[in-house]
Amino acid sequence: MTQTSDDDERTAITAAMERLFAGAPLRSSGALDIVTLAQEADVKRNKLTHKHTDLKDLFYAERKTRAGVPDSEIKLREEIAALQTTNSELREERDRYRAASETFARALHVMAIENDNLRRDLDKTRASGRGAVPLRNARSPMTLPVSLRAGVFVFDARDILLPDVR
Repeated sequence: MTQTSDDDERTAITAAMERLFAGAPLRSSGALDIVTLAQEADVKRNKLTHKHTDLKDLFYAERKTRAGVPDSEIKLREEIAALQTTNSELREERDRYRAASETFARALHVMAIENDNLRRDLDKTRASGRGAVPLRNARSPMTLPVSLRAGVFVFDARDILLPDVR
């Protein structure tokens, strides 16, 4: 063989190593082993194991430092870790919103009961002919600051304690 042929083989093997470690194989499965390197370089395996042993050793050394993981897989693992963190944060936010909505629902339910009780008291007061209307009903499960304006239930939302949903 000529010197040019050996140089061409070495160039092809080196380029194949770079493609494999970058995770962009052209002619092989992309596995980081000597058979795949030979396929990627389009040379016979014995050229790597007997003739260009220095390139074979370089390939194995590089594979060992990378723990057998190509660059593309390393990037994907980093992206997966970032997405898992984002997913965890979104789940926590969802749980906070869920807790807040349950609190709002409970408060709304209590206010609806309070409103019904006040309307009933108003109807009784109107029917009895008395002029005074009580603002709170002692039977109500929760006392909220309320007032009646033309028979409509009005409350101040700042008086209800809610969880922080930031």
